[in-house]
This record gives sequence, structure tokens and C-alpha cells, in this order.
Amino acid sequence: MKPHYMITTPIYYVNGAPHVGHAYTSIAADVLARFKRLDGYDVFFLTGTDEHGQKVEQAAQDKGQSAQNFATMVSAQFRNMADQLNVSYDDFIRTTEERHIKSCQALWQKIADAGHIYLGAYEGWYSLRDECYYGEDELTTTQEGKKIAPTGAEVKWLKEPSYFFKLSAWQDKLLEFYEQNPKFIGPESRRNELLSFIKSGLRDLSVSRTSFKWGIPVPGDDDHVMYVWFDALTNYISALGYPNIKSSDLWRFWPADLHLVGKEISRFHALYWPAFLMAAGLEVPKRIYSHGWWTVEGEKMSKSVGNVIEPLKLVQEFGLDPVRFFLLREVPFGGDGDYSRQSLINRMNNELANDLGNLAQRTLSQVMRNCEGKLPEIGQRHQDDETLLSKAILLPTLLREQMDRQALHESLETIWKIIRASNAYIDHQAPWTLKKTDPQRMTVVLRVLVDTLRIIATCLQPFIPGAMDKLLTQLGVSESERQLSDLETVIPAGRELPAPSGIFPRFVEAE
Repeated sequence: MKPHYMITTPIYYVNGAPHVGHAYTSIAADVLARFKRLDGYDVFFLTGTDEHGQKVEQAAQDKGQSAQNFATMVSAQFRNMADQLNVSYDDFIRTTEERHIKSCQALWQKIADAGHIYLGAYEGWYSLRDECYYGEDELTTTQEGKKIAPTGAEVKWLKEPSYFFKLSAWQDKLLEFYEQNPKFIGPESRRNELLSFIKSGLRDLSVSRTSFKWGIPVPGDDDHVMYVWFDALTNYISALGYPNIKSSDLWRFWPADLHLVGKEISRFHALYWPAFLMAAGLEVPKRIYSHGWWTVEGEKMSKSVGNVIEPLKLVQEFGLDPVRFFLLREVPFGGDGDYSRQSLINRMNNELANDLGNLAQRTLSQVMRNCEGKLPEIGQRHQDDETLLSKAILLPTLLREQMDRQALHESLETIWKIIRASNAYIDHQAPWTLKKTDPQRMTVVLRVLVDTLRIIATCLQPFIPGAMDKLLTQLGVSESERQLSDLETVIPAGRELPAPSGIFPRFVEAE
């Protein structure tokens, strides 16, 4: 039986169109999901859209639409983005779906029945942009007297009846849980931030609103709609059929192995979500990992500046696989990144076209010319051959450990070390010269290169699936031989290879 693996993106908020930050999270989650499938796991990969709350209601009013129609329109843009980016999700959930509404109300009822929710009145600072409450000690005041949250969003004083979740009662239990599960929050910097926030003291959390209507009604009290984060976080279990956990075949995937999120929402996932689940008597996810933000040429992305990067426009210009590659290669995953057009072009031309594309083209064109287009015999290997192959054979083992740490940039660097070593090897061995001096040795060298390229291309499939499909086909690897476990089986000599063709053309700027 295959081991299970569940990975999620956050569900994206539909108050605006998708941008490169959303694409980044989705592509990263896709790489991890594809890698686990490649490694023989039964994977459930969930993404979707978060469609309730005051911000959505306001955005819809500004467009002269109903909240439902507006949410449906923007949700379709996010689904289209995922499809265009070749994101291999298993389910796309919307928080306006009936299955999700029932799931939220069931979770609320379970927590309320256990005595963890009570009715009171909320009075305090609230940020509409962040859909988050802040304590006085977290705010700064501008010269104009406006109160500003740590995220830069303005906050307003809010007073209304509200249901509260007894978050304060979970402070010690949460700290104990983090202590026992040191890998629950990543990266380490985010874990330290959260621990210091909790140790400063948790207040009970307002989990309902009465000042607007666009949300899921609280069971038994239609005057209240659920706090948008109670609603949103529940998507991870509503997609698995909660509360019908005995009859749902998908419940086997819970607890989730990884919630991948942006750093601005790590507190909701790593603090509120485990507390809600513990209060409902449910298991807590295994890991929450939050990545950084993207700037553009050193500046924060903003509509007013006009520098918001639309992922699908990038794909139209540069191609899908180069964009996927650049986003995960450019910065250490977990840190902040800066987009620059020149950096993207440099990565495409230097690493994809020169390093990998050139290596494949040189190797396969020599096999076509000098080995009748058939896979050469393994033959008698030298020490140089064994050195290169032994490094390549280690790749899957190294990648497993890095992927489980979400060190995607490290994984790519590990693969590129083998690509650079292969280029040094082909230059040093010079099979084009061996053709005249020692044709038998030439075939051994070409076979070593084909075998090394097979390992590289197999391991790169999660990152650049389209290009690696082409490369594996040119290497004579059938579609049934592309799992990591297949690398243990040698492809027999004599297999016919198709005519090679370039995989990564160089990008030249239009005049």
C-alpha cells in the first residue's frame, strides 16, 4: 500500500486578481506534490478560494455586483491560473460551496458543544485589509493619528456583539505542542516569532461578526456570520468530507502533512488552526511552512505603482517551465525574493539553455551520429565514469531530505551540481575526439552521459514537467519508466532514440 501525503496551498482571497505571489505558492506546492508522487506516494493536493468576508462584500459593491457573482468570477481566475501554470491539484475548493458551509457549521457546533465558544461583545482594533484583530501594543500611530498594524494596514476601533473562542485557555497546551513538535512550524524564524507572540499572552478570539452579512451563518444564530478565518481554515477538512469522517474515503489523508502559506498568514495557520482542531478533538496538521514575499526590482508590488507582476503574462512571454524554474531557483525558499526581468533571462540562458540544454543536445546528437541513434552498451567504465555516476545516483536520496524541509532552492542547486559536473566530464572526455582515437571508449562515455541525464531529467520532472517530458522521451525513457524507483532498473542497450531537438532555446530580447 502506498504511503499517504496531503499538501495544501492557502485558499486565495477573492478580493483581487491573482499575482506572482499566488503563483509562487501554487508552483512550490505543485513541485512538492509531484515529487511525492514521483517517489511512490498517494498524494492529495488541495487548493481553492476563500470567498467570504467584508473585503469581498466591499469589492463586489465597488464593481456593482452581488458578492456571489463577484466571488465566482474571481475564483475562476484563480482556477485558470492554476491550470495555466500546470498545477496538478486534486481538488479546488470554494468556501461558498455547500459541502464547505456544512463542514464549517459542524466544526463550530463541535467546538461550541465542548464549551469553547461563548457570546460576548467585541471592542478593539480591527484591520479590514488583514481581516485580523490587533492589540494596542502591536500598533503604531502615524503623524495624522491613524493606527497602523504591523502589516502596514490601517485599523479601526470596532464594537459589536460577538461570539468568542476561548483561545487563552489553549496557551499552555499550544506551547507544549510546539515543544513536542519542533518541526511543526518552518522556517525557524517564523517559529520564534510565533512563540514570542504566544508567550506575551493570548486573549480570547472574536469568531463572529454582525456588521455585515456575507459569510457563513453561525449555527442557531443567524444574526452572526463566522469570522472569515474560522471559515477559511476549515477548508482543509471540508475537502476531505468532514464531519463524515467514518464514511469519507479521503479522511485517510488527515492530518495534512504540509500547509504551505505566505508568511503574512502564518499566525492564523500555526496558532488559531491547531487551537480550533484541538478544541474539536481533531488531529493537528504535521507541518506549517511559510515562504517570503516578492518585490519587483527592489520595490514592493502595488497596483498604484503599476508594478504588479501577472504570472500568465510572464508565461506568455518566457514559457511556462522557465517561469516555474526561475521562481524556485532565484531565492532560498522561505526568504523574500526580488523579481527582475534580467535575472529571469539570465537564469533561462545560463542555466536552462547553456548548462542543461547544451549538455542534452551535445550528448544526444553524438549518440545519433555515432551510435546509429541507439542507446550504447555500458562497457568497461573508468574511474571518471564511476565518479560522475555515483554522484548522480545519490540525487534521489539527497532530494528527499531537502524536499521534506521545503528547501526547493537547495534541491535545484544539488541537481545543478550534477549538471555542471556532467558538462566538465563531456569537455574532459571529448567523445568527438575519441570517435577517431578510441571509438569503444567513446560509446562508454556517451552511455555514462545518457544515464546521468536520465537521473537528472527524472528528478527535475516536478520543477519543469513539460521540458523534462521531452528530454526523457529523447533519452528513450518510456512513460512507464519515470518514477524514482525506476532509476534502479537499467535501460537495455540498443533501444532506439528519437532524433534530438533543442529543449531550451536561448531567449533574445526583441530589438
